[in-house]
Amino acid sequence: MDDRRLGEFLRARRALVRPEDVGLPDAGRRRVPGLRREELALLAGVGVSYYTRLEQGQAHNASPEVLDAIARVLGLDAHGRAHLDHLSAPGRRPGPGPGAGPERVPPATRELLGAVGEVPALVVGRRADVLAWNGPGHALLAGHLDPASPERQDGRPNLARLLFLDPHGRDLYVDRRRKARAMVSNLRHVAGRYPGDARLAALIGELSIGSPEFAALWADHRVHPCEGDVYELRHPVVGSLTVTQQNLPLPRSPGQSLVLVTAAADSTSQHALTLLAQARRRHSTASPVSDPAARA
Repeated sequence: MDDRRLGEFLRARRALVRPEDVGLPDAGRRRVPGLRREELALLAGVGVSYYTRLEQGQAHNASPEVLDAIARVLGLDAHGRAHLDHLSAPGRRPGPGPGAGPERVPPATRELLGAVGEVPALVVGRRADVLAWNGPGHALLAGHLDPASPERQDGRPNLARLLFLDPHGRDLYVDRRRKARAMVSNLRHVAGRYPGDARLAALIGELSIGSPEFAALWADHRVHPCEGDVYELRHPVVGSLTVTQQNLPLPRSPGQSLVLVTAAADSTSQHALTLLAQARRRHSTASPVSDPAARA
C-alpha cells in the first residue's frame, strides 16, 4: 500500500465533502473544511481509530468493501475509485521504475499519424510529452516551437509545460482554467498508475515550483483521465475557433494516445483549420524544414 499517497488523497478528498452533502447537520464554523475523520468513519461504517490509521499510513490491507464504503462517502466517481484502488494495491499497478527512459513511437503509430491527413493530430505519452505530431497539429497547438522538437527525446514539447509555463500555451485556451483542471486531473490519474516513474515525478515537481496555479490544482487530488472535450481557442494566426479534442488510447503502446482535433463541418472553425493548413503548406514549401510526420 502506498501509505503516504493514500493518506494525502483521503485527506484532500475528505476536505471537499461538505456535511450537508452527506446528510449531516451544519454544526457551525469548523477549524478545517469538509468532514471530520470521525464523521467519515461513521458514515462509512468503519472504526474511527482504523480510519485514522489509514490516513496516517499505519493501517494496511484495507478490504475492497472498506474502500467501497469510503469511496461512497467521498463521492468518488469510477475514476476516483480506481485511483483509490491503485493507491491501496501497488502490487497490481503498472509502472516503470526510477530508471525508465523516454517513450518511443512505434512505426505503426507513425503510419497512423500520417494517415489522418490534414486533421491536426499528435501522439502524446503518459507524461503529456508530445512524441510526434503532424504539420497541422504543430501549427495549431505549438506553432512557435521547432516542428522537429518531438524527435529529440530529451527536449520534447510537453503539453503540461506549455499550458502552465509557456506564454504562448497559456494564451491559447480561452477557458484555460477548465483546460488546466483537466490536465492536472489526468496527471494525477497517471501518477496513481505509475508511482515509480521518476520522470513524471520530476515534471510534477517542476510544475509545482514554477506555477502556483498548478500547485493549487494538484493539491485537491481530483482524478480523471483526459478523454476529450470541446474548447475555444484563441489562435495567433487564425483567431478564435472552437474545436473538439479527442484522446484515443493506442492499445499497442500502453500509456500513449492519439490526439485528434476537429471542428464542426462547414463551420467557421473548420474553415479556420483549413486556412491554417494552407498557411502551413506555404511556409513548408518556402522553408527547408520538413514535416516530421511526413519523414517518418
